[in-house]
Amino acid sequence: MVPAEPIPSRTLVTCSDFGRALRTAAGTARLAPSSHNCQPWALLRLSGADARASAARLLRQPGGGPARADSEYVAVILDRGRQLDSLASHELEMQLSCGAFTQLLTRTLACQGWWLERAVLTDEPGGWAYRSVPAPVRALRDAGWRPDWSLLAVLELRYAGMPEGSLTEYQELTAARRTNRGPYQDRAVPADVLEQLLKPAPGLAAEADLDIRHLTARTDLDRFVSFVARYAGRDFSHPEAWRETYAYIRPTRAEAERRGDGFALSQLFGPLHPLRAAALRTALRPATMRVLRHVGYPRVLASRMAAAIRPTPAVVAMGLTPGSPGSPGAADVLRAGARLADYWLTATRHSLALHPISIVLQHEDLRERLQSCLGLPGRTVFVSRLGHAETGFPPAPRRGADTFTHTL
Repeated sequence: MVPAEPIPSRTLVTCSDFGRALRTAAGTARLAPSSHNCQPWALLRLSGADARASAARLLRQPGGGPARADSEYVAVILDRGRQLDSLASHELEMQLSCGAFTQLLTRTLACQGWWLERAVLTDEPGGWAYRSVPAPVRALRDAGWRPDWSLLAVLELRYAGMPEGSLTEYQELTAARRTNRGPYQDRAVPADVLEQLLKPAPGLAAEADLDIRHLTARTDLDRFVSFVARYAGRDFSHPEAWRETYAYIRPTRAEAERRGDGFALSQLFGPLHPLRAAALRTALRPATMRVLRHVGYPRVLASRMAAAIRPTPAVVAMGLTPGSPGSPGAADVLRAGARLADYWLTATRHSLALHPISIVLQHEDLRERLQSCLGLPGRTVFVSRLGHAETGFPPAPRRGADTFTHTL
């Protein structure tokens, strides 16, 4: 784990070659968290004359204007061929994941001297419909735009020659961040650390209109644990949702690494004896779960989850505050995802672990009940246990950056 004290300053470096800097940034951004580790993002470098002109028109609406010779343009895309879609809430989760990816991307570029000049996100005033290709880009279909891509953001970056921080330090911090589903120590998170977690880094994260609550009172934590025990079985007993979840569970760590996504059983339950792993995988099969749900097995799994999280000293809940709490826009969620990534890295710097409990947010009625139970404002988009993990947890596998990085 990363030590709680500040990491010693490293030599600052810059990279004026944008292609090289972007490859480095994509290699770091691929470590962003995503639901089921499905990694639903794609990255598009807009380097051709037509692509650059399209990006410039989007970024300078409504007046338009030519692309600047000293600017570079990239597009962040939701790859719908990789998204989860068994539940309506997965749309938000995919946007949140892509927001985290975007924050890691832009911060790694800034550490190489490439600063974010401006960004246009989906459903901004004067923007475009979320599921459509914007008019200036529509003509690029023949140049490689894919029908299952949805444009989330266009970014303009400019080389400043001055890095925002140490590239090595940021890469090491990002590599240390992971989901830890193991037991946490029953000791409080210091108040000054909780305060630092509320301060966002530069970039899209600073623009997020996000309410962050730390639940540390024993009464609130007990309410949360009881809620998980009572309702978390819903996802295990939901045929479509569980079938999709199971599709991302790999039989071995080697298979997960080969595929580059999903998670091995050991990442869910920690080290397992081969016989125990085989029995678990059989019990968790969708066909088996269809039978076991009639004898209360989902409730047993929910109770075990609740027992595991009971010693956790804190729960963090993040909620979007602007507009209608029931229907946040994609741009709002993208910024929230950026803020989430920044929060998680700050937690990692202080040797804190997170374990998202998204199962209580994925069904609208449960989310509303949870918010009412805990008095959470806005529209809660993320809830996680927070604390000091007793043991380390293996990193999740990742696809190579070359599999999702493209050029137009």
